[in-house]
Amino acid sequence: MIKVTINGKEIELEKPVTVLEAARSAGIKIPTLCYHEQLEKYGGCRLCLVEVEKIPRLQTACTLMVTDGMVVRTETPQIADVRRGILEFLLINHPLDCPYCDKAGECELQDLVEKYGPAKGRYKEKKRKAPESLEDPVIVRNMERCIMCTRCVRMCEGVQGAAAIAVIDRGGHSHVEPFSGGKYDCEYCGNCVSVCPVGAIMSRLHRHSYRPWQVKEKTETICPYCGVGCTVVAQVRDDSIKRVIPKIGSAVNNGMLCSRGRFGYEFVGSSERLTSPMIKKNGVLEQATWEEAISLTAKRLGEIKNKYGGSSIAGIASPRCTNEDNYVFQKFMRVALGTNNIDSTARTGYAGTQKFIENIFGQGATANIISGLSNSDSVLVIGGDPTAINPILGLQIRACSRKGGNILAIGHVKGLEKFNPITVSPRFYTEAVLLEGIVSALKNKKGLSGSIPALEAKIKDINTSAKEVENGCGIAEKDFIRFTDTLSESLTPGIVLGKEIAQSSGGSYKLMLISAINYLMNARIYLLSERANEQGLLDMGCAPDLLPGYRPLSFAEFRKRYESAWKSSISEKPGLSIFEMVDSAKSNALKAIYIMGENPVFNLPDSKAVKTALKNVDFIVVQDIFLTETGKLADVVFPSLSWAEKEGTFTNMERRIQRLRKAVNREGMEDWRIVSEVAKNMGVNLNYSGAEAIFQEISRISPLHRDLTYEEIGKGGAIYPYKGEPLRGVMEDIQMHKGSSVNPDGKLYLRLERPLFHSGTLSTKAPALVKIYPEAVAGISPAIGEALSLRAGDMVKVSTRAGSLELPVNIDNKLDNLSVMLTNNFEDKGAFSLMEYTVDPVTKAPVIDANEVKLEKVRA
Repeated sequence: MIKVTINGKEIELEKPVTVLEAARSAGIKIPTLCYHEQLEKYGGCRLCLVEVEKIPRLQTACTLMVTDGMVVRTETPQIADVRRGILEFLLINHPLDCPYCDKAGECELQDLVEKYGPAKGRYKEKKRKAPESLEDPVIVRNMERCIMCTRCVRMCEGVQGAAAIAVIDRGGHSHVEPFSGGKYDCEYCGNCVSVCPVGAIMSRLHRHSYRPWQVKEKTETICPYCGVGCTVVAQVRDDSIKRVIPKIGSAVNNGMLCSRGRFGYEFVGSSERLTSPMIKKNGVLEQATWEEAISLTAKRLGEIKNKYGGSSIAGIASPRCTNEDNYVFQKFMRVALGTNNIDSTARTGYAGTQKFIENIFGQGATANIISGLSNSDSVLVIGGDPTAINPILGLQIRACSRKGGNILAIGHVKGLEKFNPITVSPRFYTEAVLLEGIVSALKNKKGLSGSIPALEAKIKDINTSAKEVENGCGIAEKDFIRFTDTLSESLTPGIVLGKEIAQSSGGSYKLMLISAINYLMNARIYLLSERANEQGLLDMGCAPDLLPGYRPLSFAEFRKRYESAWKSSISEKPGLSIFEMVDSAKSNALKAIYIMGENPVFNLPDSKAVKTALKNVDFIVVQDIFLTETGKLADVVFPSLSWAEKEGTFTNMERRIQRLRKAVNREGMEDWRIVSEVAKNMGVNLNYSGAEAIFQEISRISPLHRDLTYEEIGKGGAIYPYKGEPLRGVMEDIQMHKGSSVNPDGKLYLRLERPLFHSGTLSTKAPALVKIYPEAVAGISPAIGEALSLRAGDMVKVSTRAGSLELPVNIDNKLDNLSVMLTNNFEDKGAFSLMEYTVDPVTKAPVIDANEVKLEKVRA
């Protein structure tokens, strides 16, 4: 135990910390400007100077470590005089524009000058002048206000890992500037904005629109975009979100945000939001009352059920809706409509991948704490760029590299290229050969433990040498050996897996190989998740073969549990997957479909065929916040509430359950309430007083969520396996499908780009994100551009068997010479409109990697 006395107060510490940290732990405030909790110690501003007995000179509290018996004084006349002098120096060039500056009211410099002075400046020279930079669409820089604390630079380089800004010039001419010049060319995380203590770097989204003291509500909630589940604080004035900021100390993101989380909230106040229900009359959607829309929905669903049976109706749940919304929705489908035909877009990769892996390793095998990646000694990345799909998770991989860990990547991972990854890039359609080689090498080096005989039986049949990898994949034997040696020497490895694997030819076979690598390395595996509640909707039973608690529908004991609780029978027959629903619609077997918070016409591959199939369905119901492509086909459209307008919970990719809290008010109903009203009109009682009442029912009947409460979740205690019962000892045969071989010679293939700045079409309703990434582009390599005489910005016709689009060209020197990259985010310009698919028979995920594409320059 270390004892230190600060300002006469004795403090006991269990471990050595800085004087500043010791003081703060005792509630003693020492002023700082360059110090920040998230950054390395710097000691640059000198405002934290303190007196220490037996040390003749003043010491910086932010760098000095405490020792047993140390006596410190933080407020003396000498210290106050020094601080006053430092502040006077800072004010030599700092403009006195507080009434105009947006930082006024939360400016750290302003607060310190108010406390320590000086009352007036003694310097008569002219202040340094620098024009305010408005060249960037999202971030405004005013270098006249900069105090050179370098917080922003240290955040960008040392924590974010982007190294996009630096101190330019020297002495009195020093200023912070992006390497790209006036406009930022970076990840737009905005974390530099968070740490700036003055008004030098600020967001343009709320510029001159309010003052900090005018914020009436600050609501802690969860980001609505990806599956990381970052804690954010929504600052509200006049029922409008003015700013979203991170929360320092939060378990998942600890004060960090990505571009979507920080700048993507504006869709909540969009003028394009749906405001009233609509009913299709004579082929045209017209506004209707809630009573009319609910009554018609209940009537038509009841008629179709009575005439064709529950199997003729299907439901699509949403990974953007809460656990409570999804629980009520699947209960409605099973109890009111008598069908297990319920699925979601998690089927495009996440659901099948998780089921495959957890079948081998047990439930919870993918529920690993994100921050653990930073403490791994190696991280293997395959199937996607984590820094774009789940940016905050990507930061943990970067942190692993900074701590001396090895980053290994299969294929090029743009967001990790500055962190010295050991990369192997196999030729197209040879990933399985590479994975077989890795399994063979690890098996020979590490042996088999005998823990999972079924998987070991598969591993024993795999024997691919380094030379075979070289011949098959084009990877030099020495590079392959270095790669596998690094993997085999790892003691605390992690594997980060994206859905590109599940969406590739032979996806389930590759998942078996990755599972074998995970087994041989004794690694922790992380599944990248593109939507906020992808895990939660599966745990709520929104799958054709699952019940709440991630319990298999096929087990009679689980069905009986829910039948008893719901007082309704549940069919033992698994329902249709989302792609089987499309096939059923094509054949006219599907008569009605209820879609909650999802847009399958845009978010499923071969979207034109999906649209044609849904046109065959007799009755379509859609709940959403915008009138989507799917909504335009619907017979009834309900306007639902967004993430910021309702209470509930999300479950992130760690399986951590977190509270979603209402930040703003809006007329309308939550998704679960709309479904409950429809059920009520069908004679089925699904009445709940609120979201908490729904979760209370979940915690009563779901073995996984047993006895869990909102209070515990709010305190951050809902970490898997909670207080529940994970499913153990249930393993089916390991099935896999190798897929058909493809010869890519001389062909181009359409690939799905998953951009950092967008998520589905939701982000395109956020003006700030559209300013950063404004339109769909066809990404090609310089070699393809040269062969077709294409330059950046030229228009090109992108054609596949499914259709064609005309798009501007983007030249990317990191792309290979066989790929054309296109996002699936922009209306009428989505990659899925050009992608046909087959379905992997094991994971039920779409295989989309064999879409040949042709490019033709569009003449002006």
